[in-house]
Amino acid sequence: MPMNRAQSPLEVVLTDLNADVVQAWRAAFADTPGVAIRKGSILDEKVDAWVAPTNSRGRMDGGVDAAIKRHLGAGIQLRVQRAIRDRFAGRLPVGGAVCVPSGAVDPRFLISTPTMETSSENVGETLNVALACAAAFQAIHRQNEQAPGSITSVALVGMGARTGRVPARVCANLMWTGYTLFNDHRFEDYDDLRRTIVAQLDDIEAAPAERRVRIRPPKRPAPGR
Repeated sequence: MPMNRAQSPLEVVLTDLNADVVQAWRAAFADTPGVAIRKGSILDEKVDAWVAPTNSRGRMDGGVDAAIKRHLGAGIQLRVQRAIRDRFAGRLPVGGAVCVPSGAVDPRFLISTPTMETSSENVGETLNVALACAAAFQAIHRQNEQAPGSITSVALVGMGARTGRVPARVCANLMWTGYTLFNDHRFEDYDDLRRTIVAQLDDIEAAPAERRVRIRPPKRPAPGR
């Protein structure tokens, strides 16, 4: 069942080595306060949480995932896969996410969210980036509900823009969609999040690539109903 979130500040850093992604972010997030955009490696960001685009099994064997595993150590993959096993029966769906302790000071948490089912999958013509980005931000809601104030800053890369072959502008616009949904709403579960996004973005392939789409949060039932 959807729930409205209590407003709390969150510092968001979008960082990527791909100059095209950075430029596309600057266009998509131009009128969005509270978001820092820079060209660089997520490994250099001193924030509470990093977001790692992954696959449904949590195998950190390519792209940003592999770089993070090298940086944090092999134990991070074990923690991610254990969380996927315990919470999602071993297979994390696109539009779901897990948040685990990183074992480091910066960041203290790693949020893993799949942009694809298997490694190196082409997701350029899917809604997966919006689903993954929204799920990552909803994982922040859930973590802060369990431990208030534990995540006040987060860094993300261009989701799906490298291995998933999502065009930079499409990636940026879909990430904007996921971020604005985080500001507007908190979902009780990831199934509801996926249903809401898919219902409203199902025809997005016919829209111009530069179009940004704001998801309408579901209405809460009237009291007593």
